[in-house]
Amino acid sequence: MLSRCNAFSKRVLSCSVIFIPVLFCVIVCTYFFPDKALAVPAFARQTHQACAACHIGGFGPQLTPYGRQFKLLGYTLKAGSDTKVPLALMLVESYTHTSKAQTAPPANGFNTNNNTQLQQASVFVAGRISDHMGMLAQATYQQSSGLFGWDNSDLRYARSLSTANHTAIWGVSLNNNPSLSDVFNTSPAWQFPYTSSNLTPAAPAVPILMGGLAQQAVGLDAYTQIDSALYVEGGVYRTLSPAFLRDVNASYGGRVAGVAPYARLAYTWNLENGNLELGGLAFNARRGLTGASSAGQTVAVAGPSDSFRDMGVDASYQFLNGGDHIVTASALYLHERERLDATYASGGSSHLHDSLHAVNLDASYWYQNTWGATFGASSSDGSNDVIRYSNNGSPNTDSRMVELDWNPFGKANSWVAPFVNMRLGLQYTWYTKFAGLVHNIDGAGRNAADNDTLYLYLWMAI
Repeated sequence: MLSRCNAFSKRVLSCSVIFIPVLFCVIVCTYFFPDKALAVPAFARQTHQACAACHIGGFGPQLTPYGRQFKLLGYTLKAGSDTKVPLALMLVESYTHTSKAQTAPPANGFNTNNNTQLQQASVFVAGRISDHMGMLAQATYQQSSGLFGWDNSDLRYARSLSTANHTAIWGVSLNNNPSLSDVFNTSPAWQFPYTSSNLTPAAPAVPILMGGLAQQAVGLDAYTQIDSALYVEGGVYRTLSPAFLRDVNASYGGRVAGVAPYARLAYTWNLENGNLELGGLAFNARRGLTGASSAGQTVAVAGPSDSFRDMGVDASYQFLNGGDHIVTASALYLHERERLDATYASGGSSHLHDSLHAVNLDASYWYQNTWGATFGASSSDGSNDVIRYSNNGSPNTDSRMVELDWNPFGKANSWVAPFVNMRLGLQYTWYTKFAGLVHNIDGAGRNAADNDTLYLYLWMAI
């Protein structure tokens, strides 16, 4: 369906100038003709609930306990019997400034610093399909790549059951991103920051579970939650063909040999004014190398595979207390063991065995689901490898982040509730170490602090 999406994106989604008038018209139509509106948050229409019922801060993706149950039940909860169109639109317009200009533009058509862009424009098909089946499917345009293609997608079948002493939810999820099925914001697919600039230098390496197969694989997961406390999930993933991924404008990082198993275990204590969760997750993938075909396209290379074994622990806490003052905290630690049979044999690494570690921490405060402040910290480190990691041969990168948010809509008494949502965010990231160094990180005099980033964004969903 998306085989001609690149040409389509050039005609329809070429720049943000096109979207702003359309966005204005949709908001006006939503205000004056709410019963006729189509491009509105599909889940809010379906449940007749304010966005704050499912999302902390009145905006996604951080889920409340109600939002977690809605997802576990396959996006099928509804209010009323009227038919709703399961479509929604999301736009992210952003401005990025780094402490020092980059040595080269981060993407075609951009400057070495002070860039504005239509970072993301997404169309969602989301909502109830039947009594026990629902979906969340996303297609996204990015100005930095100039492409329109598929994004996170999740098709679910779920049922609930009860006995005299216990209740349970069980289901299956067909999705295209390991950990996308998770309902906790500690998982790599949903962890803070929920949006950040894609025009700045990134850490040299992170474990494969942190987006290494996102939109490149398809997986089937089975899960259950017992007594709203114990959560167990397991599934397998396979990569999709390079030809298919080209058709949907997704990157291809190599073929997974066989299947990649994923497992998740978590326990939630439901407290008087909130909840506490502790859990763990595991992922194991063997992936081959890529090369270029005679036509210049990325293809799989025959030969051995690299092995990545990720093990992690996580924790989260929510203090809800009626919604006026909300406090949340999340933590994730991942350890990856690597056996680089393919990379080492091809001369791409100094060692056959390497390892990576990643830590992600964040804590937020929200006042009346409107004003929010979040502090985050992340760290990645691993084996020194002078071939895999340039200059210092180290992936070690440490950063801190502060974000201030204003969400004027999304509450039950908001303007045109629950059809319009918006977040205005100001985010600042600073680095204490980048690629193992504080100074001269690129061999040309650039310091870690030169990558410090000011990021301003307007995120809208209608």
